[in-house]
Amino acid sequence: MIPVPAVLQDTAEPPPPPRLGVKLGKVVLRTVDRFFARHSRVPVTPFIDAKYFPELAPLKAAWRDVDAELTPLLEARERIPSFHQLSKDQVRISRGDHWKTFAFYVFGDRVSENCAQCPRTAALLDALPGIQNAWFSILAPGYHIPPHRGPSRAVVRCHLGLHIPEAKERCWIRVDNTRAHWSAGEFMCFDDTYEHEVHNDTDETRVVLFIDLDRPLDRIGRKGCEALLWLMRRSKYVKSSKANLDAWNRRLGIRAD
Repeated sequence: MIPVPAVLQDTAEPPPPPRLGVKLGKVVLRTVDRFFARHSRVPVTPFIDAKYFPELAPLKAAWRDVDAELTPLLEARERIPSFHQLSKDQVRISRGDHWKTFAFYVFGDRVSENCAQCPRTAALLDALPGIQNAWFSILAPGYHIPPHRGPSRAVVRCHLGLHIPEAKERCWIRVDNTRAHWSAGEFMCFDDTYEHEVHNDTDETRVVLFIDLDRPLDRIGRKGCEALLWLMRRSKYVKSSKANLDAWNRRLGIRAD
């Protein structure tokens, strides 16, 4: 097993209480979310029909190609970081090595080293307009992601089912007051600013291709979205996540072709 970089070692310590700046930031984001709701061109509901995102059709059609590139990664999953090892703010919902993330895009920045390992998947993602984040989200058997909310309604979250447990009724996501189950080769789209949680109450690993796309907005909404995402990319939250991912790949000797 390849050792984890020291700066990214897991910790059993509970997360620190939110700082005042973080609390204020969340208040601002919730206010901005009401602006995006007014200017949204798709329903502002917990789940959103994938028909509103026709650009996802090529990925859906090629899902078996994506799954084929995922398989060798799972065979060496100790080389894939857990979510909180990249984003320290996630320690409340990501513990141990139960939720791993193999990133292709982080807030619009392409992770060339990882894309080179999955060229077909990367090419399909590169063709998506408005892509902000994309990664393989790998959830261990028996793990529960506690209730939480995403940072902004500026994006819509889309999951492409890949490795889905056979007992899929025991592997589910709740968004607001509605539960849903993944299906292999199908997209599930939702607004992650609603409270949501995930349960994998099976003895199999669940994997989806996790994608954040720009929310379809009117002209005024798009201007606001561009401004918010510009600020978020320059935040410590995003910069530290990118730095941690770069450090992880350097430690493992992973380089882009």
